[in-house]
Amino acid sequence: MPLNQHREYNKQVIKQKLKWPLAIALGIALIGAAYYGKSYFLQSKQSIPVNPSDKRTKGVIAAVATPATQQDVPVYLTGLGTVTGLQTVTIRSRIDGELVKIYFKEGQMVRAGTLLAHIDARAFKVQVLQAEGQLKRDIALLKNAQTDFTRYKTLLQQDSISAQQTATQESLVKQYQGTVAVDQAVLDNAKLQLSYTQITAPISGRLGLRLIDQGNIIHANDATALVVITQTQPINVIFTIPEDALPAVMQQRQLNKQLKVEAYDRSGNKKLTQGYLTAIDNQIDINTGTVKLKSQFDNKDGVLFSNQFVNVKMLINILNSVITVPAAAIQNGVSGSFVYVVKDDQTVTVRNVKLGAVNGEQVVIETGLTADELVIVDGVDKLRDGTQVKLINRDVPSSNPLEFQKDQTQTRPIKQL
Repeated sequence: MPLNQHREYNKQVIKQKLKWPLAIALGIALIGAAYYGKSYFLQSKQSIPVNPSDKRTKGVIAAVATPATQQDVPVYLTGLGTVTGLQTVTIRSRIDGELVKIYFKEGQMVRAGTLLAHIDARAFKVQVLQAEGQLKRDIALLKNAQTDFTRYKTLLQQDSISAQQTATQESLVKQYQGTVAVDQAVLDNAKLQLSYTQITAPISGRLGLRLIDQGNIIHANDATALVVITQTQPINVIFTIPEDALPAVMQQRQLNKQLKVEAYDRSGNKKLTQGYLTAIDNQIDINTGTVKLKSQFDNKDGVLFSNQFVNVKMLINILNSVITVPAAAIQNGVSGSFVYVVKDDQTVTVRNVKLGAVNGEQVVIETGLTADELVIVDGVDKLRDGTQVKLINRDVPSSNPLEFQKDQTQTRPIKQL
């Protein structure tokens, strides 16, 4: 057999041998693809979210409602405040001398009259002794002059001395009286300077950091103080409110009502202490349109610190038996504020309302609602006047397989087992 024919014969044999295995493998691949395709289709069908408008929930919108409540609502004014000491005193020396002793500790609470420091008093004691000696000397001269003046008056009556000599002696007595008065003032001043060597606290409060150390020579005109005392019990908080709120505050002040003031931390969540309003500034800041108010707190527990930032809430009124709804129920439109009210047939109607004061998450409704009427607070995006709703509870899971779950990202009905 020629070589070319032999090669062609081998190719045909190989094709015959591979024909059936390839057909079998292709068939298996097609069967597997069909199987997995069906599984994927069934799985994806189960995971497709249910549209609220399908035949089971067609025309029904899931929503959360809450009843309007009737209650007493406090009305607060809020502002930003800064804690300031009731009194702040900078302690400086009133004389020159060496600071020989310091009796206080930094940050210590002291009472008025507590000894804080001592200045070298030896030079001032010497001045006191000198003034006392001068005073005693001049008192003796005064007494001698007074004795001579008494004798001269007797001799004048006996016509034994001239009237001019008596008058001269009288003037000498008055001169010594003036000298004694001056000496007494010098002595008092020396004693006063000596008392300045004992530095005491003029007020009760908390001491700051020591600014001058023991052993330094201090002067009355030094720019650096020894220490600063701040009275923190009681303590003040200065805060601001908008000028539009000032008439309401002034009205309460004219009625002699003591307005309560609450201080909160920087986050506004933790209440620190409670006090009362003490003063209102006499002018409005034209740059910010606000007015400063001062309040006072006992601060017995020391929660307020000088220059601390706080949030302030001041109670100016209490509204009795008013209708309130959550702020989430309030919607705004062209005609003003409105809410969706749920009727007995589970449909909603648009109700225009007039808003009042706001207390946290609750809003006062002055007109438009009555107590216990249901208003929609969640799920209002697709609502229209007359829409039928399915009320759900966000806090309690439902056993109804057709009711929507709380998580709006999973709108698939709960599968029954």
